[in-house]
Amino acid sequence: MIIIVFGVSGAGKTTVGKLLAKDLGWRFLEADDFHPRANIEKMRGGRPLTDEDRWPWLERLREQIARSVAAKENAVLACSALKRAYRKRLHVSDDVNLVFLRGDYALIEKQLRDRRGHFMSPGLLKSQFAVLEEPDPDEHVLTIELGRKPQELVEEIKVRLGLGSNT
Repeated sequence: MIIIVFGVSGAGKTTVGKLLAKDLGWRFLEADDFHPRANIEKMRGGRPLTDEDRWPWLERLREQIARSVAAKENAVLACSALKRAYRKRLHVSDDVNLVFLRGDYALIEKQLRDRRGHFMSPGLLKSQFAVLEEPDPDEHVLTIELGRKPQELVEEIKVRLGLGSNT
């Protein structure tokens, strides 16, 4: 199974994704590691990515997901996947589950300000919310409301996906 934890920058995708992968004993994949250097430099410079920038990156992610599914490797992927078309491209099979970390702008802005050592410019948060297409019911996405400790979010994800709990 592949679990894609998605949302805007600062939502906690990496934090929650790493905790979830550790709890489950699964591999963790960071979508940012699949970006070409030009994309990272563009974001570091405070310029939002375009669809043209994102499609080759999404294709690399899709290939990795397909390899993991084919190898029956369980993994958690932290990825923005802001648009429906992006999520559709990454949903290579029924073995892929999407988990949306949803929070309002003020909460996520605070989380982003508190974050250290990341290339993403906090000034890009508005563009992330502008691009975000919240999932429709027909996408069968698990939506997790932010505002709690990361481990509480992980426990909710595990329970709601039927993956048990460490309690």
